[in-house]
Amino acid sequence: MSRYKVGIIGGAGFTAGELIRILYRHPDVDISFIVSESHAGNQVSDVHDDLSGLLDMAFVAEPDFNVDVLFLCKGHGESVQYLRESKTSSSTKIIDLSQDFRLKESYPDLQGKYGDFVYGLSELNYEEISKSRNVANPGCFATCVQLGLLPLAHAGSIEDDIQISAITGSTGAGQKITDTSHFSWRNNNVSVYKPFQHQHLSEIRQTLELLQKGFSFRTNFIPYRGNFTRGILAAMYLRTGLTLFDIRDLYGTYYRNSYFIKISPRNIHLKQVVNTNNCFIYLEKFDDQLLIISAIDNLLKGASGQAVQNMNIMLGLKENTGLDFKASAF
Repeated sequence: MSRYKVGIIGGAGFTAGELIRILYRHPDVDISFIVSESHAGNQVSDVHDDLSGLLDMAFVAEPDFNVDVLFLCKGHGESVQYLRESKTSSSTKIIDLSQDFRLKESYPDLQGKYGDFVYGLSELNYEEISKSRNVANPGCFATCVQLGLLPLAHAGSIEDDIQISAITGSTGAGQKITDTSHFSWRNNNVSVYKPFQHQHLSEIRQTLELLQKGFSFRTNFIPYRGNFTRGILAAMYLRTGLTLFDIRDLYGTYYRNSYFIKISPRNIHLKQVVNTNNCFIYLEKFDDQLLIISAIDNLLKGASGQAVQNMNIMLGLKENTGLDFKASAF
Protein backbone atom coordinates (compact mmCIF):
# COMPACT_ATOMS: atom_id res chain seq x y z
CA MET A 1 0.00 0.00 0.00
CA SER A 2 1.32 3.45 -0.88
CA ARG A 3 1.96 5.80 2.02
CA TYR A 4 -0.12 8.95 2.52
CA LYS A 5 1.53 12.37 2.38
CA VAL A 6 0.72 14.84 5.16
CA GLY A 7 1.63 18.46 5.84
CA ILE A 8 1.50 20.66 8.93
CA ILE A 9 0.81 24.40 9.03
CA GLY A 10 1.98 26.13 12.21
CA GLY A 11 4.65 23.69 13.29
CA ALA A 12 6.30 25.34 16.30
CA GLY A 13 3.73 24.92 19.09
CA PHE A 14 3.05 22.18 21.63
CA THR A 15 0.26 20.51 19.63
CA ALA A 16 2.36 20.55 16.46
CA GLY A 17 5.26 19.00 18.35
CA GLU A 18 3.07 16.16 19.55
CA LEU A 19 1.62 15.76 16.06
CA ILE A 20 5.09 15.48 14.51
CA ARG A 21 6.12 12.93 17.15
CA ILE A 22 3.12 10.74 16.29
CA LEU A 23 3.28 11.12 12.52
CA TYR A 24 7.05 10.50 12.43
CA ARG A 25 6.41 6.94 13.68
CA HIS A 26 3.07 6.37 11.92
CA PRO A 27 3.39 3.31 9.64
CA ASP A 28 1.18 4.68 6.84
CA VAL A 29 2.18 8.33 6.39
CA ASP A 30 5.14 10.49 5.40
CA ILE A 31 5.52 14.10 6.54
CA SER A 32 5.97 16.18 3.38
CA PHE A 33 6.47 19.57 5.01
CA ILE A 34 6.16 21.49 8.27
CA VAL A 35 5.45 25.21 7.89
CA SER A 36 6.63 27.74 10.44
CA GLU A 37 7.14 31.26 9.16
CA SER A 38 9.09 32.31 12.26
CA HIS A 39 11.44 29.29 12.10
CA ALA A 40 11.70 28.74 8.33
CA GLY A 41 15.08 27.24 7.42
CA ASN A 42 15.77 25.99 10.95
CA GLN A 43 15.75 22.32 11.85
CA VAL A 44 12.50 21.06 13.36
CA SER A 45 14.56 19.46 16.14
CA ASP A 46 15.90 22.92 17.09
CA VAL A 47 12.39 23.74 18.34
CA HIS A 48 11.13 20.25 19.24
CA ASP A 49 14.35 18.92 20.73
CA ASP A 50 12.80 15.57 21.69
CA LEU A 51 13.18 14.83 17.96
CA SER A 52 16.94 15.44 17.95
CA GLY A 53 18.75 12.64 16.13
CA LEU A 54 15.43 11.27 14.81
CA LEU A 55 13.93 13.74 12.35
CA ASP A 56 16.26 15.41 9.85
CA MET A 57 13.87 18.01 8.49
CA ALA A 58 13.75 21.81 8.31
CA PHE A 59 10.77 24.13 8.69
CA VAL A 60 9.62 25.80 5.48
CA ALA A 61 7.88 29.11 4.92
CA GLU A 62 5.47 27.96 2.20
CA PRO A 63 3.58 24.66 1.85
CA ASP A 64 3.29 22.28 -1.08
CA PHE A 65 -0.43 21.60 -1.12
CA ASN A 66 0.01 18.32 -2.98
CA VAL A 67 -0.70 16.24 0.13
CA ASP A 68 -3.42 13.86 1.20
CA VAL A 69 -3.98 15.44 4.63
CA LEU A 70 -3.27 18.97 5.86
CA PHE A 71 -3.15 19.67 9.60
CA LEU A 72 -3.75 23.26 10.71
CA CYS A 73 -2.04 23.96 14.04
CA LYS A 74 -2.54 27.71 13.95
CA GLY A 75 -3.95 29.94 16.68
CA HIS A 76 -7.65 30.47 17.18
CA GLY A 77 -9.00 32.79 14.52
CA GLU A 78 -6.01 32.18 12.26
CA SER A 79 -7.14 28.97 10.53
CA VAL A 80 -10.15 30.61 8.91
CA GLN A 81 -8.01 33.46 7.60
CA TYR A 82 -5.42 31.01 6.29
CA LEU A 83 -8.03 29.01 4.37
CA ARG A 84 -9.52 32.17 2.89
CA GLU A 85 -6.13 33.00 1.40
CA SER A 86 -4.77 29.53 0.53
CA LYS A 87 -4.98 27.42 -2.61
CA THR A 88 -5.37 23.93 -1.20
CA SER A 89 -6.10 21.01 -3.48
CA SER A 90 -9.72 19.88 -3.71
CA SER A 91 -8.55 16.34 -2.92
CA THR A 92 -6.71 17.32 0.27
CA LYS A 93 -8.38 16.48 3.57
CA ILE A 94 -8.12 19.19 6.23
CA ILE A 95 -7.99 18.70 9.99
CA ASP A 96 -8.15 21.98 11.92
CA LEU A 97 -6.90 21.94 15.52
CA SER A 98 -8.12 25.47 16.32
CA GLN A 99 -11.63 26.31 17.52
CA ASP A 100 -12.56 28.09 14.28
CA PHE A 101 -14.87 25.45 12.77
CA ARG A 102 -16.15 23.56 15.82
CA LEU A 103 -19.53 25.24 16.01
CA LYS A 104 -22.10 24.58 13.29
CA GLU A 105 -22.50 27.22 10.58
CA SER A 106 -19.12 28.77 11.33
CA TYR A 107 -17.87 31.03 8.55
CA PRO A 108 -20.53 30.34 5.88
CA ASP A 109 -18.41 32.17 3.29
CA LEU A 110 -16.02 29.21 3.32
CA GLN A 111 -18.61 26.45 3.07
CA GLY A 112 -18.82 26.62 -0.71
CA LYS A 113 -15.05 26.28 -1.04
CA TYR A 114 -14.41 23.66 1.61
CA GLY A 115 -17.77 22.15 2.49
CA ASP A 116 -18.93 21.55 6.02
CA PHE A 117 -16.40 20.79 8.75
CA VAL A 118 -17.49 17.70 10.69
CA TYR A 119 -17.05 17.95 14.46
CA GLY A 120 -14.21 15.52 15.10
CA LEU A 121 -15.29 13.70 18.25
CA SER A 122 -15.16 10.16 16.88
CA GLU A 123 -17.12 8.68 19.79
CA LEU A 124 -19.97 10.90 18.59
CA ASN A 125 -19.48 11.27 14.82
CA TYR A 126 -17.46 8.26 13.63
CA GLU A 127 -19.50 7.66 10.46
CA GLU A 128 -19.58 11.32 9.49
CA ILE A 129 -15.82 11.62 10.01
CA SER A 130 -15.17 8.55 7.86
CA LYS A 131 -16.93 10.24 4.92
CA SER A 132 -15.70 13.78 5.46
CA ARG A 133 -13.15 15.94 3.70
CA ASN A 134 -12.79 18.41 6.57
CA VAL A 135 -12.75 17.88 10.33
CA ALA A 136 -12.77 20.38 13.21
CA ASN A 137 -10.79 18.81 16.03
CA PRO A 138 -12.55 19.30 19.41
CA GLY A 139 -11.14 21.33 22.27
CA CYS A 140 -9.31 19.59 25.10
CA PHE A 141 -11.70 20.45 27.96
CA ALA A 142 -14.65 19.84 25.61
CA THR A 143 -13.33 16.37 24.74
CA CYS A 144 -12.82 15.32 28.35
CA VAL A 145 -16.21 16.60 29.53
CA GLN A 146 -18.21 15.33 26.56
CA LEU A 147 -16.75 11.83 26.81
CA GLY A 148 -18.01 11.78 30.38
CA LEU A 149 -21.54 12.81 29.34
CA LEU A 150 -22.20 11.32 25.88
CA PRO A 151 -23.89 8.06 27.02
CA LEU A 152 -26.31 9.90 29.32
CA ALA A 153 -27.28 12.44 26.66
CA HIS A 154 -27.60 9.76 23.97
CA ALA A 155 -30.08 7.93 26.21
CA GLY A 156 -31.96 11.16 27.00
CA SER A 157 -31.13 10.59 30.67
CA ILE A 158 -29.78 13.97 31.75
CA GLU A 159 -32.46 15.16 34.17
CA ASP A 160 -30.74 18.00 36.02
CA ASP A 161 -28.19 20.81 35.82
CA ILE A 162 -24.61 19.56 35.38
CA GLN A 163 -21.85 20.73 37.71
CA ILE A 164 -18.35 20.47 36.22
CA SER A 165 -14.92 21.13 37.72
CA ALA A 166 -11.84 20.36 35.63
CA ILE A 167 -8.13 21.00 35.93
CA THR A 168 -5.60 21.17 33.08
CA GLY A 169 -1.82 21.18 32.85
CA SER A 170 0.33 24.12 31.80
CA THR A 171 0.67 22.88 28.19
CA GLY A 172 -3.00 23.73 27.77
CA ALA A 173 -1.99 27.40 27.75
CA GLY A 174 0.23 26.94 24.69
CA GLN A 175 3.96 27.45 24.19
CA LYS A 176 4.02 31.25 24.33
CA ILE A 177 4.92 32.46 27.82
CA THR A 178 2.26 34.51 29.62
CA ASP A 179 1.86 35.81 33.16
CA THR A 180 0.05 32.63 34.21
CA SER A 181 2.11 30.04 32.31
CA HIS A 182 5.73 30.71 33.27
CA PHE A 183 7.33 28.35 35.79
CA SER A 184 7.66 30.66 38.79
CA TRP A 185 3.93 31.51 38.71
CA ARG A 186 2.61 28.06 37.83
CA ASN A 187 4.79 25.97 40.13
CA ASN A 188 3.16 25.13 43.50
CA ASN A 189 0.09 27.07 42.41
CA VAL A 190 -3.53 26.40 41.35
CA SER A 191 -6.08 28.94 40.13
CA VAL A 192 -9.56 29.23 38.62
CA TYR A 193 -9.97 30.93 35.25
CA LYS A 194 -12.93 31.75 32.98
CA PRO A 195 -15.55 30.40 35.46
CA PHE A 196 -18.94 29.76 33.83
CA GLN A 197 -17.75 31.23 30.51
CA HIS A 198 -14.99 29.04 29.11
CA GLN A 199 -15.11 28.91 25.30
CA HIS A 200 -15.42 25.11 25.27
CA LEU A 201 -18.86 25.35 26.90
CA SER A 202 -20.36 26.17 23.49
CA GLU A 203 -19.04 22.89 22.06
CA ILE A 204 -20.32 20.92 25.03
CA ARG A 205 -23.80 22.42 24.86
CA GLN A 206 -23.96 21.98 21.09
CA THR A 207 -23.38 18.24 21.52
CA LEU A 208 -25.79 17.80 24.43
CA GLU A 209 -28.53 19.64 22.54
CA LEU A 210 -27.86 17.48 19.48
CA LEU A 211 -28.09 14.20 21.37
CA GLN A 212 -30.88 14.94 23.87
CA LYS A 213 -33.96 16.53 22.39
CA GLY A 214 -35.15 19.51 24.39
CA PHE A 215 -32.00 19.70 26.49
CA SER A 216 -32.33 22.86 28.59
CA PHE A 217 -30.31 22.24 31.74
CA ARG A 218 -27.46 24.41 32.92
CA THR A 219 -23.87 23.29 32.44
CA ASN A 220 -21.91 25.02 35.18
CA PHE A 221 -18.19 24.78 34.42
CA ILE A 222 -15.29 25.82 36.68
CA PRO A 223 -11.89 25.33 34.96
CA TYR A 224 -8.63 25.25 36.94
CA ARG A 225 -5.01 25.84 35.95
CA GLY A 226 -2.89 23.04 37.40
CA ASN A 227 0.74 23.09 38.51
CA PHE A 228 1.68 20.11 36.31
CA THR A 229 2.62 19.83 32.65
CA ARG A 230 -0.05 17.80 30.90
CA GLY A 231 -3.40 16.10 31.45
CA ILE A 232 -7.01 17.01 32.24
CA LEU A 233 -9.10 15.58 35.08
CA ALA A 234 -12.80 16.49 35.06
CA ALA A 235 -15.30 15.78 37.84
CA MET A 236 -19.00 16.11 36.96
CA TYR A 237 -22.08 15.48 39.05
CA LEU A 238 -25.86 15.68 38.63
CA ARG A 239 -28.99 14.18 40.10
CA THR A 240 -30.43 11.05 38.50
CA GLY A 241 -32.93 8.34 39.32
CA LEU A 242 -30.94 5.69 37.45
CA THR A 243 -29.19 3.00 39.47
CA LEU A 244 -25.43 2.65 39.29
CA PHE A 245 -25.89 -0.75 37.64
CA ASP A 246 -28.02 0.81 34.89
CA ILE A 247 -25.56 3.68 34.44
CA ARG A 248 -22.57 1.37 34.08
CA ASP A 249 -24.51 -0.74 31.60
CA LEU A 250 -25.41 2.43 29.66
CA TYR A 251 -21.77 3.49 29.42
CA GLY A 252 -20.51 0.02 28.58
CA THR A 253 -23.03 -0.28 25.74
CA TYR A 254 -22.35 3.17 24.31
CA TYR A 255 -18.57 2.73 24.33
CA ARG A 256 -18.44 -0.95 23.39
CA ASN A 257 -16.74 -0.18 20.06
CA SER A 258 -14.69 2.82 21.21
CA TYR A 259 -11.05 1.75 21.23
CA PHE A 260 -9.67 4.50 23.45
CA ILE A 261 -12.40 4.70 26.12
CA LYS A 262 -11.73 2.76 29.31
CA ILE A 263 -14.49 2.46 31.93
CA SER A 264 -12.66 1.93 35.22
CA PRO A 265 -14.13 0.06 38.22
CA ARG A 266 -11.85 2.12 40.48
CA ASN A 267 -11.29 5.83 40.94
CA ILE A 268 -8.89 7.21 38.33
CA HIS A 269 -5.91 9.58 38.17
CA LEU A 270 -3.93 11.46 35.54
CA LYS A 271 -0.92 9.14 35.39
CA GLN A 272 -3.18 6.50 33.83
CA VAL A 273 -3.72 8.65 30.72
CA VAL A 274 -0.75 11.01 30.35
CA ASN A 275 1.24 10.21 27.17
CA THR A 276 -1.65 8.11 25.80
CA ASN A 277 -4.66 8.69 23.56
CA ASN A 278 -6.95 7.06 26.12
CA CYS A 279 -9.82 8.48 28.12
CA PHE A 280 -10.48 6.84 31.49
CA ILE A 281 -13.96 7.22 33.02
CA TYR A 282 -15.08 6.37 36.56
CA LEU A 283 -18.73 6.28 37.70
CA GLU A 284 -20.12 6.36 41.24
CA LYS A 285 -23.38 7.23 43.01
CA PHE A 286 -23.86 9.04 46.28
CA ASP A 287 -27.56 8.91 47.20
CA ASP A 288 -29.24 10.53 44.16
CA GLN A 289 -26.04 12.18 42.87
CA LEU A 290 -24.14 10.62 39.97
CA LEU A 291 -20.41 11.39 39.99
CA ILE A 292 -18.55 11.08 36.67
CA ILE A 293 -14.78 11.47 36.57
CA SER A 294 -12.99 11.53 33.22
CA ALA A 295 -9.31 11.99 32.41
CA ILE A 296 -7.32 12.54 29.22
CA ASP A 297 -3.95 13.83 28.05
CA ASN A 298 -4.74 17.34 26.79
CA LEU A 299 -2.05 17.17 24.07
CA LEU A 300 -3.04 13.71 22.79
CA LYS A 301 -6.71 12.73 23.16
CA GLY A 302 -7.39 16.44 23.71
CA ALA A 303 -5.51 17.60 20.60
CA SER A 304 -2.89 15.90 18.41
CA GLY A 305 -3.68 12.26 19.20
CA GLN A 306 -7.33 12.88 18.46
CA ALA A 307 -6.34 14.62 15.21
CA VAL A 308 -4.39 11.54 14.09
CA GLN A 309 -7.29 9.32 15.20
CA ASN A 310 -9.53 11.41 12.94
CA MET A 311 -7.02 11.16 10.10
CA ASN A 312 -6.98 7.38 10.45
CA ILE A 313 -10.77 7.24 10.25
CA MET A 314 -10.87 9.61 7.25
CA LEU A 315 -8.30 7.47 5.39
CA GLY A 316 -10.00 4.16 6.19
CA LEU A 317 -7.21 2.99 8.53
CA LYS A 318 -7.70 1.39 11.92
CA GLU A 319 -8.35 4.28 14.27
CA ASN A 320 -5.59 3.25 16.69
CA THR A 321 -2.87 3.13 14.01
CA GLY A 322 0.23 4.85 15.38
CA LEU A 323 -1.54 5.67 18.64
CA ASP A 324 -1.00 2.70 20.92
CA PHE A 325 1.01 4.51 23.58
CA LYS A 326 1.35 3.27 27.13
CA ALA A 327 1.23 5.66 30.08
CA SER A 328 4.85 6.36 30.98
CA ALA A 329 4.95 6.45 34.78
CA PHE A 330 3.10 5.32 37.89
